[in-house]
Amino acid sequence: ELAQRFADLSLSRLTDTKPDAPTLARPRVLLSFQFFDQTSERDHNTHGCPSVQAVLPRWQLSRHGRRGWLRLNGVVSNAAEARELAEQLWLKHLDLQDREPDLGRPSPAIHLDTRDSSSWQQRYASALERGLELVNGGELHKLVLAVRQSIDVGTSFDPLPLLTRLRHQQAGSCRFLWQRKADDVFFGASPERLISLRGGFLRSDALAGTAGPGDDGQQLLRSDKDRREHELVVETITDQLRRSGLSPWRRPQPQLSRHGRLTHLHTPITAAAQGKSVLALAEQLHPTPAVAGLPRREAMAWLRTLEPFERGNYAAPIGWIDSAGDAELRVAIRCGHAQGRRLDLTAGAGLVRGSIAERELQEVGLKLAVLADQLVCVQGNGSERSRHSIED
Repeated sequence: ELAQRFADLSLSRLTDTKPDAPTLARPRVLLSFQFFDQTSERDHNTHGCPSVQAVLPRWQLSRHGRRGWLRLNGVVSNAAEARELAEQLWLKHLDLQDREPDLGRPSPAIHLDTRDSSSWQQRYASALERGLELVNGGELHKLVLAVRQSIDVGTSFDPLPLLTRLRHQQAGSCRFLWQRKADDVFFGASPERLISLRGGFLRSDALAGTAGPGDDGQQLLRSDKDRREHELVVETITDQLRRSGLSPWRRPQPQLSRHGRLTHLHTPITAAAQGKSVLALAEQLHPTPAVAGLPRREAMAWLRTLEPFERGNYAAPIGWIDSAGDAELRVAIRCGHAQGRRLDLTAGAGLVRGSIAERELQEVGLKLAVLADQLVCVQGNGSERSRHSIED
């Protein structure tokens, strides 16, 4: 609700000098949410971070293929200030035309300490055992337990070369970066769409079931456990959309979706949604069983009990809404959070009846390894300016 009010107020006060501009050139409010509405007191790293952050960026650069659009948002009270903004926009345009973007020199990848890897497995094992008891005993239909691996990177963290690496290593995913200050960076490449709205046409993605590198996904399609886990996500999303007055459509069978080295079961869900608030719909959908569990309330309570850390932005919505009401919100998975020299990687696996502990450990390990392969370590200090980037 707060995000919707901020977006409505900010965008309604804009006087658009190009109202007939292409869709990508519309002004956008960028949004980042926390997984839980309220953070607990056990994790000091989340203190001071609100449950939702909304930003109307001063500079907005959008690109599609070889075409790009640069927008400058500012406050003006007279003709002189308007002329000054126009001059700033023109000078920035010339600057971008004259040079290639400087993303910094490539840097060596961060190599994880194997002792740290063993440590997260030990911490995860007891929670995993209890989670399996809950789903096998029928108390929960599904529970998605996450694990966090913390690394001392030994230096400052530059996110821009990371985005370049994500573009090549996680093709097909939505890259995102949310930087509030120089030493606080949340980033990732999400394969999962919570909700998108384009001209009144809604889409959501059910994504559950994972195969690792070298697997063509055929065994995933034949897996009873993975198909059941996936169907729980599909049914929950479609039920929530129906309760919101929509008539969702889905494919009868899942398809395979490849993102980097991992393959997932994927079912796109679509619906006509003219006149609907996309953020209100997102509030109904989040969190899906792909990142929390079923029943939702009970699963969320168990996540608080079994996970020894605060999820923060992990698995929460991140994206944008524009002046026409179109929007894109992704689920912030395949992500990391850098604060100073500390880098937290988070990944999870879904537990249903019949899940095998060794397989779930292997799945989480694969997801952490994918994240580790994306990371770069850059010497020197970053800019103090906040940066926010979301690229499909």
